[in-house]
Amino acid sequence: MSDSASGNVRDFDRLNLRLPAATFAAIDRAIAARAGHVSRNTWLTEAVAEKLARDAANDTSAEDRRHG
Repeated sequence: MSDSASGNVRDFDRLNLRLPAATFAAIDRAIAARAGHVSRNTWLTEAVAEKLARDAANDTSAEDRRHG
């Protein structure tokens, strides 16, 4: 069993990500439209962080509604 599959993720870990070519093209367009240079890895890392923050905020809001 790999580290990721067992839940033991190191401080920095790698993963293989399979996405359609159209998704990579859309990511590359977003990167090109951004000021300065950012790698795909950085862009994807930021996107994941934004999604996790939204989900956490939504979870908190849902919890507040249940107890409010």
